[in-house]
Parts: sequence; C-alpha cells; structure tokens
Amino acid sequence: MKISMYAMTVESFVPMLGNLSAILEKAASYAAAKKFDPRVLVEARLAPDMYPLARQVQIACDMAKNGVARLAGQEPPRFEDNETTIEELKARIEKTIGYVKGIPASALEGAEDRDITIPLRDRTLEMKGLTFLQKWAIPNFYFHVTTAYAILRHNGVDLGKRDYLGAV
Repeated sequence: MKISMYAMTVESFVPMLGNLSAILEKAASYAAAKKFDPRVLVEARLAPDMYPLARQVQIACDMAKNGVARLAGQEPPRFEDNETTIEELKARIEKTIGYVKGIPASALEGAEDRDITIPLRDRTLEMKGLTFLQKWAIPNFYFHVTTAYAILRHNGVDLGKRDYLGAV
C-alpha cells in the first residue's frame, strides 16, 4: 500500500496543530491559576538565541500551510506574524487548520514528483516534492511544535507526552 502525500501532510499536520492549540490552552490556564500575565509564556524561550514561543507557533503553522500549498502547486497564503497573546496564537492555528483542510487530496496527487522551490534569506532550495516533505516540511514542523511544547514545559506548565501526542 502506497502512503499518500495527503496522509503525510494534511492528516499529520492537522492533529498536531490541534494538540498544539490544546497545549496553549493549558498554558493559559496555568498562567491564570498562578496569577501571572500569560504573555510571559508567549515571550518565553529555551535559550537566548532561540525564538520565543510565539515565533515557534508561527513557524509551525507556516511549515504546515506553506508545505501543503507548495506540494499542491499553490502559492501559500501569507499570515502576519503579529500574535502577542495565547488567544491570538490559537486563532492562527485555527486559521492554519482551516486552510490546510481546504486542500483536497486530489491536489496532492503526484506531488512527490512536483518541483518545489523554497526562497530563503541567503539562498534558494530546489527539490522534488517527496524530498521536500521528508527533509524540510516534516522535520521543521515537528521541530517547532516540539520546541513550543518544551518552552511551556520548561516554564512549569503541567504537560506530558499525552498532551504532545493527543489522541492516538
């Protein structure tokens, strides 16, 4: 049985984005229970040279929406990176889920052989769809979701592996 590009993208990204949203909800509850401004968590980072939580969530969303769009041969939608609250981050996740779920499976048929171009600050990456998915989109997506989880866990939010994995 061949695994579809749709299963590896939409059906993988959407549940993890939902888990990320639930993790953010736990962060908001934690801040309320401890009586501190949740923006402290939004701005938290694991190390001084790493992005804060807000940017980790933004990039995770971008990896999902941009990855699926590129594989579908579409121009990815642009989202402003202006979220400063947990509620705004959750809204970005919902907007990302809505976009990703709106891509039909048929748009990803043959995507493994599609030419993908990724403009970066200092260079441009070019690869086939399957290589893009395996070596760029999936690893980057999970890196940023995991880092968001780690930032919150490091800051005392009561999270465990089940929160990360969600319903399996």
